[in-house]
Amino acid sequence: MSEDSRKALIERSIPFLAEVRNRTAGKDLESWLNTTYGPDSALYQDLARLIRIGVLDEGWAANIEVDGPRYRRSRIAEPTEETHYFSITAVYMNSVERYRGQYHAHPYGELNLVVPIDPGAELVGPNGWQGPGWTAPAPGSHHYPEVRGGALIALFYLPAGRISYDIRPPRRADADADAVA
Repeated sequence: MSEDSRKALIERSIPFLAEVRNRTAGKDLESWLNTTYGPDSALYQDLARLIRIGVLDEGWAANIEVDGPRYRRSRIAEPTEETHYFSITAVYMNSVERYRGQYHAHPYGELNLVVPIDPGAELVGPNGWQGPGWTAPAPGSHHYPEVRGGALIALFYLPAGRISYDIRPPRRADADADAVA
C-alpha cells in the first residue's frame, strides 16, 4: 500500500470539503458539482486518478468485499476536523447488467464522485443515471446504490461520516426494484 497516494487523495479532498461543508446535498448541489467540478475539471481528474490508483493499482481502497469481488468498499478517512468532519469512502461496483448494492440511508446526505472504469458505466443519483461526474443524495434519502454498464468507483464524502445500513427498504421499493431488475 502506498501511503503517498492515499495521503494525496485526502489532501486533495480537503479544500473541496472546505468549499462544500455548508452546502446541503440534493439535486441542486448535484447540478452545481457537475457544472463546477465535472469530468473536465482539475479536481475531478485528480481525484479520479488517485482513487483509480487506490482501487486498481495499489489495492488500498474499496478492498473489503460486501458482495464478492463485484461490490467492495472501504473507508479511507474518518471524519475529523482536518476533513471538515466528512468521512471519505470508496466503493467499487461491477455490473454487466444493472446491479444493486446494499440498501442504506443518508442521515446527512452524501456526495459521490463517479469514476467509470468501463466506458458507459453509470451510477444512479437524484438527477438520474450519472457517468463521469457527481451524484448528491439529500439528507434523509435512502436507496439501493445501482450501477449499470460495467465497473465503476464511487468516491463518497459523508457529512459526519453518517451512513445507515440498518434501515429496511419500503415494501413497494422491493417490488418496484424486482420488477426492474
